[in-house]
Amino acid sequence: MSEHILIIHRWRDRQALYQDYIDHDAHRVSYVTTQLGVTSVPAGAAAVQVVPATDQVPDVLGAVGELTALYGPPARIVALNEGDLDIAALLRERLGCGGQDTRRLARFRDKLVMADVISAAGIPAPACADAPDEAAVLTFAEEHGWPLIVKPRKGTASRDVVRLGSAADLPALRRLPAEPRLVQEFCGDPVYHVDGLWTGERLGPWRASRYVNTCVGFTKGDALGSVEVDDAALLAALGEFTAAVAGALSDEPWVFHHEVFVGTDPGGAPRLTFLESGYRVGGAEIPFLWREVHGIDLMRAAVEVQLGRRPDLPVPAEWRTGGWLLVPTPVPAPCRVLDWDLPEPPTPGEGPYAQVIAPVGDVIPRVGGYEHVGARFRFCGDSSGEVERAVVGTAERFRLECASLTTAAVRYRACVR
Repeated sequence: MSEHILIIHRWRDRQALYQDYIDHDAHRVSYVTTQLGVTSVPAGAAAVQVVPATDQVPDVLGAVGELTALYGPPARIVALNEGDLDIAALLRERLGCGGQDTRRLARFRDKLVMADVISAAGIPAPACADAPDEAAVLTFAEEHGWPLIVKPRKGTASRDVVRLGSAADLPALRRLPAEPRLVQEFCGDPVYHVDGLWTGERLGPWRASRYVNTCVGFTKGDALGSVEVDDAALLAALGEFTAAVAGALSDEPWVFHHEVFVGTDPGGAPRLTFLESGYRVGGAEIPFLWREVHGIDLMRAAVEVQLGRRPDLPVPAEWRTGGWLLVPTPVPAPCRVLDWDLPEPPTPGEGPYAQVIAPVGDVIPRVGGYEHVGARFRFCGDSSGEVERAVVGTAERFRLECASLTTAAVRYRACVR
């Protein structure tokens, strides 16, 4: 046994195939996970500590103390979910592990620090500022006008993102939990996401995708989809923009999930504006899509980065086009699945190649994020248009009926704009 490697893990599904990335016989690989995550911990784990939530510092510190007593301080700590990056950085500092500490993580987790880095690099981005109170938002509005976006500085999955149309909307902020927030200029351009690897000097494999609906809309009951882009001119512009963003944020290898506003200049050229970036593999179905459609495991690359290695991923000579769809529960979780139905598409082949739908009778837990939702679908085709038709058609055909554990049953009907 050469090293103790600690993994902080929260997924129930197999977004990450840890046993393929780390030799569990050669190393003592321990896990801190949740009750939901236990089922996807490899059988070769040296030890497993279960906590109520992997982002709760006291519980995780206690669990890590138990594992450290067994195997000594870990040489490396791996955390792949964005919600666990902060506690992993804190643990590295306390235990003297190699890897990213809280100072180096700040530009990826604190959206205000990130905005300062992007602005200093001369990359177009909406103006933003700290928003400790309503007075700060009003001061910002005097300079930049309405509407405005207010959001957590360390938020994930569009949690508690609020659009304010005027000063009359400010009371909405009082209903939110206390935490650091920023205020940002509103940009009405469609949002795209770009996923891939930055080698430290250049882009490795990467893909750009356009959202179908919005992440904020998903928190309010809309379906959320994504379709990979095949427009050559737009991809050329996005590639240059993505390299500038990735290089501005780090000169070391990292796996990224960027979000970009994509508009059109008066002359017809793409107008790109930075939204935000995550130091991680994209969420939803992105890790599965990359493995199944493109033959590339971005999670492997992310693990290698956190182990202090330089990942080397292949770049396909030709790319197929992928897409995904998430359906929210029709009532807030936790809720029980009463029934669901997905009729065959009118055109053969215009359906998902993979789907994850809870069986009738199962309870969908209240966890947050994009894993424990009403249904998840993955798509593959020869063009963006073909995949988008399949995504939209599936959302329109799918029906899901759930009952809250405290209220009456509600049937889901797709909202695709």
